[in-house]
Amino acid sequence: MPPTGSVKVVGPRKAARLVERVAEDAENPAVSTERLLIALDVDGTVLLEDETLSPGVVDAIAHAHRAGHEVMLATGRSWEGTRGIQHVLELAPEYAVCSNGAVIMKRVGGPFGDESVYERFHVETFDPTEVVTLLREHLPEARYMVELADGRRLYTEHMDDWNLAHAQRVGFDELVAQPVCRVVVVSPDDTDADFVELVSRIGLNKVSYAVGWSAWLDIAPQGVDKSTALEKVRTWLGVEPERVLVMGDGRNDLGMFRWAREHGGRAIAMGQGPDEVRAEAGEITASVHAGGVADVLRRL
Repeated sequence: MPPTGSVKVVGPRKAARLVERVAEDAENPAVSTERLLIALDVDGTVLLEDETLSPGVVDAIAHAHRAGHEVMLATGRSWEGTRGIQHVLELAPEYAVCSNGAVIMKRVGGPFGDESVYERFHVETFDPTEVVTLLREHLPEARYMVELADGRRLYTEHMDDWNLAHAQRVGFDELVAQPVCRVVVVSPDDTDADFVELVSRIGLNKVSYAVGWSAWLDIAPQGVDKSTALEKVRTWLGVEPERVLVMGDGRNDLGMFRWAREHGGRAIAMGQGPDEVRAEAGEITASVHAGGVADVLRRL
């Protein structure tokens, strides 16, 4: 045995084997690992702007699963735009948080063919009339989309860079004729800074909202965001609050960052996120282009 305080030097082969053993232990069900609930944002976190995958993310998610952790998505996307991402990531979690927390999907069967079966397990709605009317006064050229409680989407005009597959074009009267889970506002001539200023100036009461990095406004029911949905999921899964890890890059991730940190969990911002987002997180990883999610998950 070497003297206290000395360093034991091993050869390269033995060192490599030690590294392999650590990796094996991390994925060995016989080795005790405390289960984490890991919630990942989608755009700017696991996906690049062109919707290609962040480097190494699929293998890193598989590693986290083998280590016994529950990995899920928490996104502003509707389920229509989320389920394909789950499939590409080879994910079939028990729950998925969509529409910035207004919709929680639950796996009820599967795998069924190439895809697990999910149902709309928990849905929050609100009356969009007041907020849409107010925004139209200040953004007469903007384009609007809503998501209904059953998952159908209605929109007023074509929205560049948005997936409108299976969505229906309607007039404003039909757009606000029934309760919705979510309102999306896109104004091609405005920037994200313009949206932040507008919201601050006019106020948006009785709703929750987030300004997207590419100049869009996402509106949810009052008091609802990713954190409120994740708290429900955490409780249903029986995961302790301090065993939560969340990762994201946008303003709609601020709520889940605060929630995770306030309860002793980890909140990790992507390196390319806005200053206010990185400041709210307890940790910062590499950018989505550099494989920031994979870097974190491989170290679990």
